[in-house]
Amino acid sequence: MSSITIGRSALLAFSCLLATSALGQDADPQAIVDAQFALAGNQKGVRASGAKGICVTGTFTPTAEAPSLSKAPHFAKTVPVTARFSMGGSNAKISDKVKPVTRGFAMRMTDPSGDLVLVIISAPVFSTKTPKQLLDFATVRMPGPDGKPDADKIKAFSAANPETTKQAAWLNARPVPASFAGVDYWGVHAYTLTNAKNEAKVVKLKTVATAGQLGLTDDELKAKPDSFYADELKERLAKGPASFDLVAIPGEAGDPTTDATAMWPNEESRKSVKLGTLAIAAIEPNATCDAATFDPVVDLPDGIAGPTDDPMFAIRSPAYAVSLSRRSAQQ
Repeated sequence: MSSITIGRSALLAFSCLLATSALGQDADPQAIVDAQFALAGNQKGVRASGAKGICVTGTFTPTAEAPSLSKAPHFAKTVPVTARFSMGGSNAKISDKVKPVTRGFAMRMTDPSGDLVLVIISAPVFSTKTPKQLLDFATVRMPGPDGKPDADKIKAFSAANPETTKQAAWLNARPVPASFAGVDYWGVHAYTLTNAKNEAKVVKLKTVATAGQLGLTDDELKAKPDSFYADELKERLAKGPASFDLVAIPGEAGDPTTDATAMWPNEESRKSVKLGTLAIAAIEPNATCDAATFDPVVDLPDGIAGPTDDPMFAIRSPAYAVSLSRRSAQQ
């Protein structure tokens, strides 16, 4: 990673840190990232989140309806995509078989005018609603002298912060995905799409796997090795692209936009608008994805904007910059 890129990331981190301060948050991005790393034993040269992953490339082809919602050039023609599937957390050795961990899907749609980056996960809600709550969530899970976290402290924290249990409950209620290409991914934040007529619409974004929801039974899971996603994806792509529909779920009056742990009322049954199709075609070397941070705060073109009132969205950029700086220094 060049010093120019790191310098730009540091500048963006400072700008977004001011934004989180304006939202009244008192959690330092450095402290959050340090806690994320500590939970996995401070492994070197990895991401603070999504440490274990697979880099891929493909294309995004928009629907004819997409420009009516957004004037972003990425919704007007087919564009190349660099993406990364991952397991949540900073443990690069995590088993693919772990259930209460989100699978991640970070993508960069490239256009000469600029990039469009989305970072989405295999659950419709995030684990915490504020940076301070995220720091506390990680801190309470730190191992004690016996090498284990204090179960009573975690129980007490969960009771006092019930919204932090929603994501794990969602994941635990469903089977472990059999493939990165066989599960849906949600952008847990509210986005605003603006078309050429400057008509704005608040939406949530989601990718729907064309292959459907491919879950493993308990017996199938037991028979799998701890790292099976990479081989499964390699075999799958040898037969053809893995595809997802990118859809927009329309917002309604009263929908919460400040809390990433909250689903919208009847969100799953609302009629969505298909924006286009992602076709993942090939696995790439990790260096392809490591060349730049997938920053969903900064890398958004005119025509799509993230929320201005969601502290968990604002904290992403400075936290990613801290993680990138640490990862780059250790390589």
